[in-house]
Amino acid sequence: MGDALQHTSQSLPRFIKDSLKQILEEYDSRQIFYFLCLNLAFTFVELFYGVWTNSLGLISDGFHMLFDCSALVLGLFAALMTRWKATRIFSYGYGRVEILSGFINGLFLMVIAFFVFVESITRLVDPPNINTDMLTVSELKAFEHSHGGHGHSHGGHGHGMNANMRGVFLHVLADTLGSVGVIISTILIRQFGWLIADPICSLFIATLIFLSVIPLLKDACEVLLLRTPPEHEKDLNSALEKIEKIEGVLSYRDPHFWRHSASVIAGTIHLQIMSDVVEQRIIQQVTAILKDAGVNNLSVQVEKEAYFQHMSGLSTGFQEVLAMTQQMESMKYLKDGTCIM
Repeated sequence: MGDALQHTSQSLPRFIKDSLKQILEEYDSRQIFYFLCLNLAFTFVELFYGVWTNSLGLISDGFHMLFDCSALVLGLFAALMTRWKATRIFSYGYGRVEILSGFINGLFLMVIAFFVFVESITRLVDPPNINTDMLTVSELKAFEHSHGGHGHSHGGHGHGMNANMRGVFLHVLADTLGSVGVIISTILIRQFGWLIADPICSLFIATLIFLSVIPLLKDACEVLLLRTPPEHEKDLNSALEKIEKIEGVLSYRDPHFWRHSASVIAGTIHLQIMSDVVEQRIIQQVTAILKDAGVNNLSVQVEKEAYFQHMSGLSTGFQEVLAMTQQMESMKYLKDGTCIM
């Protein structure tokens, strides 16, 4: 027992060291880590100053930022897990964790946007008195989030932005918009006494957050439901047409293509081929065609006439395929490709 505890105590620092090294090696995880450190530092300063000045507003905002830090920790952990090697149990690896992280962060933002929207409607009817002494804190938060969000935007607005980074970026964007909204509404209240400016800004921000999160949730749901990637759908249909025209291929069945992670598109397909063709040649041609269409993790199952004859005794569904095979073998081809029955 003592040896086990000693091994655990020795392995934990090593695990932390290796994890930190992996985090700093990759751009996405490094950006999340830097902003998490900045966010945590500002959170503790805000909590300390709130306790020192006995400001309930600062203390409550500090705990709100701790909630934001939990979302960043989730995104950081997901970015780290995607680099773990595949195991016997998780044979596809952990690439899909980034999809789950983006989906969960998206749900968090939807809940936040909903409650802000409801509270804004209530305050539109009866605008409360607002303490504008928090303007300096809001300005600092807006400065912090804008610089953190700037770092994320460089890695994010490209075509290859994964769901995890999109979720983290939207969380940062929501905080930045919230801080900017507080500053704008505070200025309007101080200068013109427009108490209604606060709920109007909140309504606008909640709507923006809601609309920006919908595409993230839609894309994440499509991946989790194993939808064929929309951006590759046309290429895949064209690839299947090319496969049908390969010499020796009778037909195909059960074509399945789905996005496993940001960089992996997987697929499986069953091919019915003539009895006198070389399987490896067909597999190489099909693999090359589907690779050009974007599939980089493919499984091909080849089925010959003997298999059809065996299965025809078990299921009537193979009778049609067997008849097609016999019909194809009875055809003769001229040198120019003309078919003679």
